[in-house]
Amino acid sequence: MAEMGGPRLYSCCNCRNHVALHDDIVSKAFQGRNGRSFLFSHAMNISTGPKEDRRYMTGLHTVVDVYCCDCHEVLGWKYIRAYDRQQKYKEGKIILEKSRIVKENW
Repeated sequence: MAEMGGPRLYSCCNCRNHVALHDDIVSKAFQGRNGRSFLFSHAMNISTGPKEDRRYMTGLHTVVDVYCCDCHEVLGWKYIRAYDRQQKYKEGKIILEKSRIVKENW
């Protein structure tokens, strides 16, 4: 009988703290500061910084930086508010930069 593994996870690249589940990926078609990024519906074991307005390619958004709660590595950001009606689906979702996370249980 085959051995069952746990859920596919993403972890902090620095300390291997689990930060997201593969099943919570909404989209892989995002660009971050350091290249390709994933949009997640949820994340875990993270902390956030102060709110700030940033202008991205898709318009103005209020965001908070997202940090690993163990080592404080910046992993991406969370969308708090989208000013463009077509971008509202991002609100409450988290961007994790591919260069800042590693796969676990694959």
